[in-house]
Amino acid sequence: MADSKPLPSLDGDPKAAEAWLRDVFEIIVDEAIRKGTRASEKVCEWKEPEELKRLLDLELQSHGEAQEQILERCRAVIHYSVKTGHPRFFNQLFSGLDPHALAGRIITESLNTSQYTYEIAPVFVLMEEEVLKKLRALVGWSSGDGVFCPGGSISNMYAMNLARYQRYPDCKQRGLRALPPLAIFTSKECHYSVNKGAAFLGLGTDSVRVVKADERGKMIPEDLERQINLAEAEGAVPFLVSATSGTTVLGAFDPLNAIAAVCQRRGLWLHVDAAWGGSVLLSQKHRHLLDGIQRADSVAWNPHKLLGAGLQCSVLLLQDTSNLLKRCHGSQASYLFQQDKFYDVALDVGDKVVQCGRHVDCLKLWLLWKAQGGQGLEQRIDRAFALAHLSLSTCASGSCPPAFGESRRVRITAKGCLRWPLCSRSV
Repeated sequence: MADSKPLPSLDGDPKAAEAWLRDVFEIIVDEAIRKGTRASEKVCEWKEPEELKRLLDLELQSHGEAQEQILERCRAVIHYSVKTGHPRFFNQLFSGLDPHALAGRIITESLNTSQYTYEIAPVFVLMEEEVLKKLRALVGWSSGDGVFCPGGSISNMYAMNLARYQRYPDCKQRGLRALPPLAIFTSKECHYSVNKGAAFLGLGTDSVRVVKADERGKMIPEDLERQINLAEAEGAVPFLVSATSGTTVLGAFDPLNAIAAVCQRRGLWLHVDAAWGGSVLLSQKHRHLLDGIQRADSVAWNPHKLLGAGLQCSVLLLQDTSNLLKRCHGSQASYLFQQDKFYDVALDVGDKVVQCGRHVDCLKLWLLWKAQGGQGLEQRIDRAFALAHLSLSTCASGSCPPAFGESRRVRITAKGCLRWPLCSRSV
């Protein structure tokens, strides 16, 4: 455009930039928050891919556009996106729009820092430490370690890597040459990230041994023992069991005490993928579903799911107090993790993870918790279970919407009534 004006920058005209951002925030409040959470509005203005490309004008040009055009582009992006905060959005395991968590996300993005050293993120390093301490206490640990991860899949991969390193520390330097054939055990209802993690870490998907589940989707401990014996007979070395608390499809909670007993007897690392179900620990009424989780070596937990903290908010919690995370992943980069700083360098947590730059994900949960308190979050969990049971009673009485079909078997979990497979995908 010949008459287009460049987008204002804070360097050039701070007042103009501030005014423009206020206009953007007004669009966000109107389109994403007000309309996006209103039941009378659509969850999504669906368009086929080619039409959507045309409507959004996605091609990037060499020239800039007028500020008014950019505002309209912001509005269009929201308009054609799926409103995951809508009361009728049921497609994933995350949904809803909590205003306090959203405020945390806005502040985080505005400050644009990285969670690797105290000098660059002092508030968030201390905050992350406190939030992880609280989550570990809910698991049942008075000490330990942990880190916020970019999603539950990565948390599960971290657990695999830590378990492997603990057993074969030489693998950090020597790689796969230091390893015998290894075996991982998990339920057939597990999350697919277990297979992805095995492939990513070079163990191969053949190293994943599938344990049978009962009719409700729970791992059968007797078959776990049988699979361990079979793996050993075939020359593999068992090293990790990945149990699940809240499976993706059926919402099943594996019997952790029985699984932990097997792991303790056989000397195996027990990881619990509680990405969805971990938040049930906040409920005194329902936390029995995770009995035995305190016996795990590691736990993955995604508060962005059942707690509604907003994407992404995922943690890996460890019972370990030997600095295993840092020993496994650390590289002691001297330009970043200097040992002669003017504060306690133990606060420089970046060497615990495989990332360098790491997004701040603790503030959204911290603000949510400060606003709701543990009691408010407990009520949120209990309400989800109450609604699930209401859904069951409604479907059992024959009152399910016709779109769910009449011939499909009803299953009930804390996620709701699933008249498989349509109910979780329908609006």
